[in-house]
Amino acid sequence: MTDRVNSFAPVFIVGCGDIGARVARRWLARGARVCALSRSGASAGRLKALGITPVAGDLDRAGSLQGLPTGGALVYYFAPPPATGQDDARMGAFLTGLRESRPERIVYLSTSGVYGDRGGEWVTEQTQPGPQTDRARRRLSAEQQVRGWGVEYAVPVVVLRVGGIYAPDRLPLERLEAGTPVLRESECGWTNRIHADDLARVCEAAAERGRFDSVYNVCDDEPGTMTQFFYAAADYLGLPRPPAISMEEARRQLSPAMLSYLTESRRMDNRRMHEELGVALDFPNLAQGLGPAAGSAP
Repeated sequence: MTDRVNSFAPVFIVGCGDIGARVARRWLARGARVCALSRSGASAGRLKALGITPVAGDLDRAGSLQGLPTGGALVYYFAPPPATGQDDARMGAFLTGLRESRPERIVYLSTSGVYGDRGGEWVTEQTQPGPQTDRARRRLSAEQQVRGWGVEYAVPVVVLRVGGIYAPDRLPLERLEAGTPVLRESECGWTNRIHADDLARVCEAAAERGRFDSVYNVCDDEPGTMTQFFYAAADYLGLPRPPAISMEEARRQLSPAMLSYLTESRRMDNRRMHEELGVALDFPNLAQGLGPAAGSAP
């Protein structure tokens, strides 16, 4: 067992979407060999175009996860849990397949949602999780499984609890074009965000400097509100800011999923990310990420 990943280790990505591609580009630029799990021909073609070697496998078919090239590799697990239930069976299936091909390290991308509603209070990595939705309970299930596996097999595991991810090419365009309302600013709770490129840098640093069986809060340096974010996105895209409604109206008009985000309020302390992972963010706040007018009052 080592505290830091071998810089010459191959990289294996599970769930290679937007963040996976950003992380892959960073490792490819360093000369690393990068592979990723692929469940379809279309997925394989997309990965090849990025310079990533596709490896056939499906997290929902445990038998397809045997013999993956994970031995001695740095594994990034970015795949979402199943859509229902309170446990993450996909993570369990993946870990079972690793027993004969143990990686050098695993970095798991979790969510700040595992903390649940904290009434706007600050949360650190020592704050006891209290997920209040099945979506967040599945994430906590995955955390517990991968951390337990890492301790049992002496494989370093780093869990990143991530706030909302955004970038100029990751904005809620369809929602803004539809004019979907947002919550009145005075009734908004606190939320946390991270620019996608900064998140990719944190993922790289987690492989290099993350401690054995460790958890890190990942967000920028200025908590905000969901309404502030939607206003900032609208301004950046040159679209009208969405109408603001009361919480009472929101309960009648918005989806249960969106309401679950609006009714949870917390501010994440990211000092451990800065101090232990040595990350200085390129976009420490929303204004830096989307321009100086981002999120200003209407």
